[in-house]
Amino acid sequence: MAVGERRWSARLPVPGRRGQLARDPLAVGERRSSALIPVRGRPAKVAWGLVAVLVVACVTLALVLTGPGTPPAVAAPRPLVVQADSTPVPLKVLADRARAVAADGSPSLRKGTHVQSWSMGMSEDAPPITLPEERVVRWRADGSHTELVVATDPRHPGRPVLTDAGGAVADGHVITRRTYPPSWSDAPPESPPPHEAARLRAYLREAAHLRAVPTTPELLDAVELLLDHWTLGARESAALARLLADTEGLRPAGQVTDRLGRRGQAYVYKGHGLRRMLVMDPVTGAVLGLESVFARAEPAYGVKAGDVMSYSAWMR
Repeated sequence: MAVGERRWSARLPVPGRRGQLARDPLAVGERRSSALIPVRGRPAKVAWGLVAVLVVACVTLALVLTGPGTPPAVAAPRPLVVQADSTPVPLKVLADRARAVAADGSPSLRKGTHVQSWSMGMSEDAPPITLPEERVVRWRADGSHTELVVATDPRHPGRPVLTDAGGAVADGHVITRRTYPPSWSDAPPESPPPHEAARLRAYLREAAHLRAVPTTPELLDAVELLLDHWTLGARESAALARLLADTEGLRPAGQVTDRLGRRGQAYVYKGHGLRRMLVMDPVTGAVLGLESVFARAEPAYGVKAGDVMSYSAWMR
């Protein structure tokens, strides 16, 4: 079952107050009074790494933005709104545009990513909290790579705080800054994605360990996994647009302005308690963002229908 279909896939015990987690991972499945944090369709050890980052971000934001005894001032984004008088562009039309733009092959594929994300963390004994962070991953010619993760300043939502010029931090608080030794792999998602739709579909199935015919939520999870590893070139974006054009249930909704101020075309999938919105560049077909919104309330966790569960905005 896809991550989106399960609603939340990581359940973390909270033995007293937010920010305290059970040290023994085996306790996760043994207690139902838990904090819930959305985790993408990735291996378990990666999911636990994401959990650790979210917890550190929560504590960091509380220290940076508030004084002792005051609640953390954390930005909870509202759902993206489609422009009422805009004309929806069918995905097949967008895919044709993307193919035409990609004829000269520019820009090219690049390993690594620059993404700003918002993720909701929940527990049964405290209001939901949204954790904003920004991540830049850059690969070097020798196969090593660097990763810089920053808890972005929610007083300035939607403003990138990282630059590629030496990994400078303009605002926010550094969570991690790491350099990894050289490594190579010929398996997805580490290997370069193809720029033909059929081959790209097979690549995504292998990368995310999907069934032969993945569901739309599973495919969207795989797209998110891909974009967290690669900055797609024009040809890869065109192939992805063509693949998505053949995906069941993605409905064109119209024009939207994303959280970084970019205009895009929105494509919406509804099912299993979530509404997922894919935001794509109206000319190149590049995926700009992916938003997941609760379609129904979950009173036990203080969640209302329309609350944003997670959002990612990818940058070049």
